[in-house]
Amino acid sequence: MVDKQKVEQAVKLLLEAIGEDPSREGLKDTPNRVARMYEELTCGYGEDTAEQLGKVFDEGGSELVIERGIAFSSTCEHHLMPFFGKVHIAYIPDGKVVGLSKLARVVDIFARRLQLQERMNAQIADAIFEQLAPKGVMVVVEGEHTCMTARGVRKVGSKTLTYAVRGDFPESMKGILLG
Repeated sequence: MVDKQKVEQAVKLLLEAIGEDPSREGLKDTPNRVARMYEELTCGYGEDTAEQLGKVFDEGGSELVIERGIAFSSTCEHHLMPFFGKVHIAYIPDGKVVGLSKLARVVDIFARRLQLQERMNAQIADAIFEQLAPKGVMVVVEGEHTCMTARGVRKVGSKTLTYAVRGDFPESMKGILLG
């Protein structure tokens, strides 16, 4: 739960610290807007992946389930700047599958927190592996970080890829997620 009053006070102080007047026309509602924005950007803390992955379906015939291109946006905990991209998930069911939209919801739960891409990748893989108990799972996150593109080294278009593999996931299938 976001303490909106504290966020508003912090934003007013930040505006003053950079030489702005928080009471001027264009900025007077900014502290409230930013407080509401952080409430939205961090709503994943209050959500549980078990709720999303709890409804499964018996399915003995599927050898591999792949959901590619799940869009996400998150907030980097180092600079409080956005990073965004795509998540690709593959898992080998062991008799149970989950609705595909539930995988996207799991991505959103972890993306809507202050994050590191590497941690978010591992959290998604762990949640799927622990709650679906598949034979194996692989998660690939492809992210663009505005702390790399809009400030600092300013390398527009650079992407960061992270991988997480849990359980028995054959080497021969690993290239499928990026193919």
